[in-house]
Amino acid sequence: MAVFNYKALGTGGAVVTGELTAGDRGEALRQLDKKGLQPVKVAEAKVVAKEAKPDKVSRQRNPQPKAKPSGIVKPSAKASAKDKDTKDHPEGPLKMKSKEVVYFTEELSDMLAAGLQLEPALRAMEDREEEGNIKEISQRIRNLVRDGTSFSNALKRVSPSFGPLYCSLAAAGEASGALDTILRRQAHYLKTLQELRGRVTLALIYPGFLVCAGIGVSVIFVTKLIPQLTGLLKGSPGSEMPIGVQVMIGASDFIRQWWLVGLLLFIAVAIFFKAWKDADQNKPAWDRIKLKLPLYGNVIRGRFYVQFLETMANLVANGLPLLRSLELTRDAAQNIHLKASMDGMIEMVGDGRSLSSAMVRSEIFPPLLIDMVSVGEQTGKIDLALRRAAERYDKELDAALQKVMAMVMPAVLLLMAGLVGTMAYAMITAIFQTINNLGGA
Repeated sequence: MAVFNYKALGTGGAVVTGELTAGDRGEALRQLDKKGLQPVKVAEAKVVAKEAKPDKVSRQRNPQPKAKPSGIVKPSAKASAKDKDTKDHPEGPLKMKSKEVVYFTEELSDMLAAGLQLEPALRAMEDREEEGNIKEISQRIRNLVRDGTSFSNALKRVSPSFGPLYCSLAAAGEASGALDTILRRQAHYLKTLQELRGRVTLALIYPGFLVCAGIGVSVIFVTKLIPQLTGLLKGSPGSEMPIGVQVMIGASDFIRQWWLVGLLLFIAVAIFFKAWKDADQNKPAWDRIKLKLPLYGNVIRGRFYVQFLETMANLVANGLPLLRSLELTRDAAQNIHLKASMDGMIEMVGDGRSLSSAMVRSEIFPPLLIDMVSVGEQTGKIDLALRRAAERYDKELDAALQKVMAMVMPAVLLLMAGLVGTMAYAMITAIFQTINNLGGA
């Protein structure tokens, strides 16, 4: 056991000092927690002996009888505290739903913006009747932060649902002192993603029904109508199958004979592709390919520009050096190809070049964005320039997303109309040819 001197804040904000006895520092912190005190400083003062040992002379003069073992071993306070901690916080990370991550981020950012420190804010979230795993997540993070772990590392250890981007931005917020601002922007970003997923789901419901209907019609054509049409044409005197009908019959025979092989081949290709793109050595190549995809590549670039500008604006505005801000912003980037380009930018800025010239040499930023950053460097208000550029490209990103969504439904409609229309035209042509043959006979 040891004696700890502590300095803590009471419920009314008054400073309370004193000492307490505990097995270790963690147990001392838990005792203060039970008393409703917010620890400011806890330091070990001295070690208390478990049992006073009499000197040799005293033992000779006053011999004590040996205590008989009772067979009962009393657990130590340290072991009890450890067992309690293990019981209250089972091992293993907790998974959270996307809406729980958004709710956690919004509530924590609001409390930090209101002036609360990180640990009291987490305590307030822990005391509320939160839905799902938010209460347990808040408790685990608060315990880790209280024991000296950084907030970003605590997020990584507690739940994989936060993701590397979230943890990197949290680290940037801790370094800059703008954790509330970055969390608020991250909550906005996560809500935007949720709304986008919802819009995509709603927009794909009708095309999904069309695709299912088109597949059903194709199956009926291949298995029922085309074989009947083939028998009708062969039974007509002097009949000659049109080219379109011959192609449809050949495709029907091929599908009925090889559909299982085609399905297995498709599954094998899908598994191979997933294994290829998930391999560490192939991730840079896959990220480069994603940037070149039509429409989708522009969305990825736009998201990177907005994230780069917003993160840099927050870090620079809170007093971080430009080089350190670039390093934290690079760590928050998700695309490996773009992150590698930022490595070159960091080297150039470290050698004394301006941010705008480094952005030009990286060849990943559009000229308009570079011009806006250059103006900020010339006026000495680079944080304001970065923030204005972030707002501009955020609007452009939203427009790009709306464009992608607007093109999904027409593309599906054209595809289904072409498939069903081709089959219908070929069958109607074959029917008219049969009628003409019967009339000529």
